[in-house]
Amino acid sequence: LAERQGRERAWRRMLVAQGLADTASLRALEVGCGDGSGLLELLRLGFEPAQLAGIELLEERSARARERLPAAVRLWQGDATSIDAGDGAWDLVTASTVFSSLLDDAFQQRLADAMWRWLRPGGVVVAYDFAVDNPRNPDVRGMPVARWRRLFPEGALQAQRLTLAPPLARALGRVHPALIGWAGALPLLRTHRLVWIRKPAPPPAHPRPEP
Repeated sequence: LAERQGRERAWRRMLVAQGLADTASLRALEVGCGDGSGLLELLRLGFEPAQLAGIELLEERSARARERLPAAVRLWQGDATSIDAGDGAWDLVTASTVFSSLLDDAFQQRLADAMWRWLRPGGVVVAYDFAVDNPRNPDVRGMPVARWRRLFPEGALQAQRLTLAPPLARALGRVHPALIGWAGALPLLRTHRLVWIRKPAPPPAHPRPEP
């Protein structure tokens, strides 16, 4: 609960800073939406169901998301790099702990290219993912800021560390929940990063001067 609430607070701050506080008007697509938990977080932030969509590779997880989410949320099941989600159709394209699970650099880049293509000019890619390697899980890898810059070289990137290391958070929570917040105030103890990458918008057209 503390992890989710911290992520939602960071999302809200990010949306306000990016001039996207009117969430009801935003179209958002989540890549790797799993059982729908991330899309439910967006609903709690004020996004409208008809403005949301998700893509999930695994059929059982996609089916679970369909059970949990409002019918108006659009869901695709399959490989995101082969799905036509609409070029320039989305204000936000998001991914949560997806890129750290892709150990093939070329596949990471294909997914990043697809997300960038779906994003409208001026829109934002938002990724929440591991900032460091997980020594207990060789199937994931940390995503340093430099890697995000290589994946999205045209974007304007900002990032912040989030999420107290889960084993430490669980241990402190058993003593007292307030300790999670105190320890989480130290950036070095945070294991994840929220990254937002804005796609450049074309400059406004200047009216021709009257003859």
